[in-house]
Amino acid sequence: MATKRNHPDELVIGLVSISDRASQGVYEDKGIPSLQEWLASALSSPWRAETRLIQDDAATISATLIELVDETGCDLILTTGGTGPSRRDVTPEATLAVATKPMPGFGEQMRQISLNFVPTAILSRQVAVIRETADHAALIVNLPGQPKSIRETLEGLRDTDGKPKVPGIFAAVPYCIDLIGGPYIETRPEVVAAFRPKNAIRPPKS
Repeated sequence: MATKRNHPDELVIGLVSISDRASQGVYEDKGIPSLQEWLASALSSPWRAETRLIQDDAATISATLIELVDETGCDLILTTGGTGPSRRDVTPEATLAVATKPMPGFGEQMRQISLNFVPTAILSRQVAVIRETADHAALIVNLPGQPKSIRETLEGLRDTDGKPKVPGIFAAVPYCIDLIGGPYIETRPEVVAAFRPKNAIRPPKS
């Protein structure tokens, strides 16, 4: 399908918060607002979000991811929640079920970042994958459930002088989207600097 964009470089992002209690209205969801706030601070090119608040159920998660890629035309999907070791945590399995390519480096780097804070980071099971259709592809990334951890894994860690110390995963997202045929994403380097090989960098607009 051809994604309907308001601008040729508009990035369409699916934001999926996975929580039984939040989806039932027991408490307020904090995942989607945290993601929207961070993206607004980090992205300097056009973007819009498609949001979904769903229960922690494998069939529901997989169906939502398929809908966001195949029908809505998202280029990037960020999920939050459901990645721990408990019986109800099935987000990674549901994500892998809709994948055409695994992208293990994302999960490895997220755990590496979180290990700077807590030894229980090794219990997190976040995965990232590519889902491809006949004429479209999207990157799907499972993020942690806590707003602080979401920001840290996306943005990375800085030293006491404010210089990047451990790269966040979002630094690699723009070039990944390039490679799968999506729009050209630009970021604010003071938040996260997008990395591309020199031959993939678009000249500044005059």
